[in-house]
Amino acid sequence: MSQTDLKQQLAQRFREVNGDHPMTDADDAYVSAQFVVLEELCAVRGREADEVRRLMLDGRLPLPGYLRSDGAEMVPADLFALADEAGGVDLLEAWFTAHWADPVAGKAEWDAYLSGQYVCLHSVTPATIRRKDELTAAIGAAIDDPDAPAARLHALVDELDALEPAFTAYDRLRFGGPTSRDTCIDAIRARFPRPERPGRR
Repeated sequence: MSQTDLKQQLAQRFREVNGDHPMTDADDAYVSAQFVVLEELCAVRGREADEVRRLMLDGRLPLPGYLRSDGAEMVPADLFALADEAGGVDLLEAWFTAHWADPVAGKAEWDAYLSGQYVCLHSVTPATIRRKDELTAAIGAAIDDPDAPAARLHALVDELDALEPAFTAYDRLRFGGPTSRDTCIDAIRARFPRPERPGRR
């Protein structure tokens, strides 16, 4: 199969997962700053881009996080890090899912990982995925608890803020609404502002 065919198949799979939404100049600029072109990463890492595309299509590596408007497949710079840590692509699924005690939950997270939609984290690992889930749940619980200390809520939001990138308008289209940053960071800070320190203006 030619490189053109593989690129077309991967683009089709990407749109099946994410929908067919336009990328604006602002989206392209954001993605170019946050991600790398698949072919460029492969060149640096000594890998064949077509082989990586096959692994993505076979459900053994995650799909690109974005397709830039020029068709470039944009992936995280650490795309291969988890496979390397697991001991290779063949061992990745078992290594990844073993981080969840519940096999059903592990499989669901594996499927989510393969979708390439974990663009909500600077670094996508089982640990950061689990911590994001813990933080969003804890933030929701703190909001509902009138006795929860404000300092704890702010600390939870700050930790989530450190895990998550800014997102872009394209993300709100493909996810069909606000992102977790919108609802669990920006909205919370607007609703529960930190008190100003004495002497600050």
